[in-house]
Amino acid sequence: MQSLLRLTIYIKRYAWTFWLSVFGMLIARVIEGSIPMFVQQGIDAIATGQALSANSAQLEIDKILDTLVFPVTMICCCVLVQMLVTIAYRIGMRRIGVNASYDLRNRLYHHMQLQSLLFFSQYRIGDLMARAINDINLCREILAGAIRMTIILFMTAAVGIGYMLSYSVELTLAIMIPMPIIAYVAFRFSKKIYAQSYLVQEGFASVSTFVQENLNGIRTIQSMAQEEREIEKFRTVNSDFVDKNIDLFITNSFLSSLMPILAASGTLIIIAYGSHLLNQGAITIGTFAAFFSYLGLLLWPIREAGNLVTQWQRGASGTARLFEILDYEPEIEDSPSREFPDLSGKISVQNLSYEYEGKGKLAINNLTFEVNPGETIAILGRVGSGKSTLLRLFVRLLDPSHGQIYLDGHPINGFPLARLREKVCLVLQDPFLFADSLGDNIAYDNPGRDPSEILEITKAAALDDTVEGFPEGLDTILGERGVTLSGGQKQRTALARGLIRQSPILILDDCFSAVDTETEERILFGLKQMRKNSTTLLVSHRVSTARHADRIMVLEHGEIKEIGTHNELLNLGGFYANLELAQRNTEDKPKPRRLG
Repeated sequence: MQSLLRLTIYIKRYAWTFWLSVFGMLIARVIEGSIPMFVQQGIDAIATGQALSANSAQLEIDKILDTLVFPVTMICCCVLVQMLVTIAYRIGMRRIGVNASYDLRNRLYHHMQLQSLLFFSQYRIGDLMARAINDINLCREILAGAIRMTIILFMTAAVGIGYMLSYSVELTLAIMIPMPIIAYVAFRFSKKIYAQSYLVQEGFASVSTFVQENLNGIRTIQSMAQEEREIEKFRTVNSDFVDKNIDLFITNSFLSSLMPILAASGTLIIIAYGSHLLNQGAITIGTFAAFFSYLGLLLWPIREAGNLVTQWQRGASGTARLFEILDYEPEIEDSPSREFPDLSGKISVQNLSYEYEGKGKLAINNLTFEVNPGETIAILGRVGSGKSTLLRLFVRLLDPSHGQIYLDGHPINGFPLARLREKVCLVLQDPFLFADSLGDNIAYDNPGRDPSEILEITKAAALDDTVEGFPEGLDTILGERGVTLSGGQKQRTALARGLIRQSPILILDDCFSAVDTETEERILFGLKQMRKNSTTLLVSHRVSTARHADRIMVLEHGEIKEIGTHNELLNLGGFYANLELAQRNTEDKPKPRRLG
């Protein structure tokens, strides 16, 4: 429940709207409480008139009708004013809920943008989506609904009891006897509802995650004919979610059914004890009727108490899950904004080490090397040798466990992240393309780029033929994750997106793995012409790619095993020379003849 208190900041943010709405609730409750008073006056007037006119003379009937004009008029006015005030404060509270959920969603999205790879390895995308949508909706219902209903409940009780005390203290105290029992029952149920609500939210996250992962992998599922197995797995996850919801509904149903039964005891008290007081002359028939009206005011929130407890507990579970993410401190701390120096492209790596959490061994182990401005360095190594980890350290997707990387003599952790990643551009091996046009994907960093500039960069990325092959050219919509493109086209699109930024330092993480050797040669030639004065680091498994670099670095177990030019490493006779021989033999093997 502590997490619910943290929502008060959003009430303070819209304090004027909140307090005006609360004032409206108070006015509405006072007006609502005055209606039984006018009912009592009317009934007593009728009772008095009937007592005075035993023969029902027309004169006395006219007096009764005249007496009823005022209470009837006031009741109509009260109903009209209460309706208008209720509409106003409900709109006010709903505005707070909607605006607060807008603020929370923006805050959550901004917070997730600052998180590192470690965060996204701990929380699944479907789970984060569930928190961003369903849990925030529960927070909205707390701010817009549960708080309003709770305030109305206490105001109704206070106003109703106040009016009842003015009529009969004895009968009012008698009606209050069941109240402690009702409060105790609500408290006992609330703990169970909270636990079950949390499980429901977790179940919703599991369903969201399962659907998200399966839709992303639908090609693999269909190509391996695993549809039936995945349908059965989803049925299991969905069934578990349904069971958790049913458990919550059962508990809520018990509470919602029990509350009216307990509340009905107040009606029995009025009938029994109220009749006794009426016979003794302690109260009038009008007062007796008014007490039934006031009891109705009190019973309405009591009947709704079951649903209100459920709403509060579901909101508490959703808020706890939401703030679990918002309290997660980013692993990568951004530096304060300051002037970013012009970079020449000089890189200095000093005693650099990195260890993944829970792995127990270093992925990068005490690396030290330098890269001169305008130099192209190729990085090779076996799978798991630390190549991709090293590249992620350059743009601070990861922070080193030990050591430092310097750009033109400045440590990279002293630069603002946005400026660092603008000047040091990383193109990942597994490209992500948005469901947008081809041109907008290439010009992602600056959608206002001139189309001629985009077309020029497609030539350098050997993507110009692809663009020309589309009827709509750069305006072609790629679909979800670039589904309309082949693997090689996706990689070249991502490469064009990196090249167009013209960053002083460009880092390519095996961006040619899905590209044929002929296209690769064309790209490398254009890359060398375009970036002859800029620094480039590229990871590859192909010697045909690495040989174009000024120097080649071979990593093994996170350490530099070999470093030098293409010819120097061939003469060394180590890993690189063996890799070159193996790939050359593969290329020299005659291709099998087609049958027929």
